[in-house]
Amino acid sequence: MTVDPRIAKVTARMVERSRPSRETYLGRLRQMASKGPFRSTLSCGNLAHGFAACGPGDKANLAGDVVPNLGIITSYNDMLSAHQPFETYPERIRQAARDAGGVAQVAGSVPAMCDGVTQGQPGMELSLFSRDVIALSAAVGLSHNMFDAAVYLGVCDKIVPGLVIAALSFGHLPAVFIPAGPMTTGLSNDEKVRIRQLYAEGKVGRAELLEAESKSYHGPGTCTFYGTANSNQMLMEIMGLHTPGSSFVNPGTPLRDALTVEAAKRALAITALGNEFTPVGEMIDERSVVNGVVGLHATGGSTNHTLHLVAMARAAGIALTWEDISDLSDAVPLLARVYPNGPADVNHFNAAGGINFMIDQLLSVGLLHEDVRTVWGKGLSAYAVEAKLGENGAVVRERVAKVSGDPKVAATADTPFQPNGGLKMLTGNLGKAVIKISAVKPERHVIEAPARVFNDQEEMQAAFKAGTLVGDFVAVVRFQGPKANGMPELHKLTPPLGVLQDRGQKVALVTDGRMSGASGKVPAAIHVTPEAKDGGPIARIRDGDMIRVDAVTGSLEVLVPAAEFAVREPATADLSGNEWGLGRDLFARFRENAGTADEGASVLYYTNSHSF
Repeated sequence: MTVDPRIAKVTARMVERSRPSRETYLGRLRQMASKGPFRSTLSCGNLAHGFAACGPGDKANLAGDVVPNLGIITSYNDMLSAHQPFETYPERIRQAARDAGGVAQVAGSVPAMCDGVTQGQPGMELSLFSRDVIALSAAVGLSHNMFDAAVYLGVCDKIVPGLVIAALSFGHLPAVFIPAGPMTTGLSNDEKVRIRQLYAEGKVGRAELLEAESKSYHGPGTCTFYGTANSNQMLMEIMGLHTPGSSFVNPGTPLRDALTVEAAKRALAITALGNEFTPVGEMIDERSVVNGVVGLHATGGSTNHTLHLVAMARAAGIALTWEDISDLSDAVPLLARVYPNGPADVNHFNAAGGINFMIDQLLSVGLLHEDVRTVWGKGLSAYAVEAKLGENGAVVRERVAKVSGDPKVAATADTPFQPNGGLKMLTGNLGKAVIKISAVKPERHVIEAPARVFNDQEEMQAAFKAGTLVGDFVAVVRFQGPKANGMPELHKLTPPLGVLQDRGQKVALVTDGRMSGASGKVPAAIHVTPEAKDGGPIARIRDGDMIRVDAVTGSLEVLVPAAEFAVREPATADLSGNEWGLGRDLFARFRENAGTADEGASVLYYTNSHSF
């Protein structure tokens, strides 16, 4: 199937825009790759330190240069459900490496924080910047230069993007990402949201709320709604960084264990010491990035990836913009109904065919680049498969069905749930923003109403509890950008806004903060840039100003005469309370040097301009 002209057009302009930076990146990568195997550059003292703790067999193998060594970067901790399964992975990977004639060592660990734990808490202000810390931490582990390839154990929100940035920084090494899978299905997402809204209205107490939350998040694995964590797994599959069919297999199952062993062996097979050398920086190119964006749209994935994909691409010298993401959304139909844009969870989605069914459907109509390199070899069609456990305990694969296992959850390309992905860029006199409308009813795609301005989410919560949020309004919650307080997610706003919308009020949100993949049914113009802390136009909005959020035309406007609006003094906010406590003082330099949201909100690849 020929690539759709709309997909080809966006890809071509990305290639042209990225040419200088991509050529520089590839030149550096190839220079590094030419020096392998890398342990040969180490002195005897260096090497002795590198294998001092190994057993005799591994030590003897590492003393030479012909046995591949696999570096393991792990995000394991036993507090977080998504990362707890990784506890047993290193030993399984080490044994798989030995069985394949290689060696594996844990090169380093990276922090893994949970937005579910820190949601609405001061620790959330570290969340976005933890992505850059994860990249830096992984780089420290790999800097020992002992490795011929790396495997990355990570799942959740900032962890996978940070690990991808690190992998691409070490782009001369092959990289395979190994997931842990989603937890089994618990309390339905619709019921969870119902209880949350009742609690927001004061109709149930904390005990009932905690019971519902505990039934929703009840065991090892990722949360089962389709937020950033599960969007990450989709991206790793469709970008060719997972082995085929491995994203949504539950933890603790024989198939999950077999996939882990297989991934470790595959990483060793694609080193420079073999015949299929696949350095990840060569493998991931503009086509891979476009495939990732297409997958995000087709599945109704997390808006956080309008930040993360930009930052990830930059690590490979590729300039992805919000305009690219928005234009691709217009070309890609929505093929999945997974909460929050449907009642199903990721287990239901996977049972209906999952991302591999989506890949097959998108390839069939030319909406993906098939001619990409992956960790599995050449061609994305190898991912249009279902992984199963064979009689000998090894992974076997079958081609996915051409019909959906559940048409209410996974649609075919010729019968989509809606004609576009629902993730759009908004522009206007308030700057730029993004909006996700896949879960928003069509009659709410355009909201024009007076502003109610708040400088943090607690102010808006207080107004809701006081009963003063009456009539139609657009909640403007500002000073929530990366420079102000680290750009926390603002999910505490979702229940009250949902309540007011259900009462018949027309409401919308405009913020320079984040809402991620669970923003749901309320229209939300998020990631507004320039942010208020930078004196962006959002800082000049006043209570009562008419705001128009138009997801149809892609505009975000304050309906105030231009001359009047231009001379207004930007508001300021007392942010001293965000500068210390729970580690926030340690991140002061991150806030000072953070890039803008449309450039990935990173301290690593910020150019201080809109050129790349």
